[in-house]
Amino acid sequence: MRLDKYLKVSRLIKRRTVADEACSGGRVSVNGKAAKSSHDVKTGDVISIAFGARTVKVQVVSVEERTGKDAAAGMYRELSE
Repeated sequence: MRLDKYLKVSRLIKRRTVADEACSGGRVSVNGKAAKSSHDVKTGDVISIAFGARTVKVQVVSVEERTGKDAAAGMYRELSE
């Protein structure tokens, strides 16, 4: 699944266009490397997202095309810094 779509489906970022802009701006990295919105996300990848002064780091647990609001948080596991 594309990175921008994963960020939207997992509800880490609210809209896909915002996720695309974050990737283009260099605020998203996968496994320590800056990633484009077309990057292929796989189970086990570590995604870091810079939100201003705060950075969120998560590990991909599952990749699903669609998910409900309740199950979205189960698609990733938050990692401590």
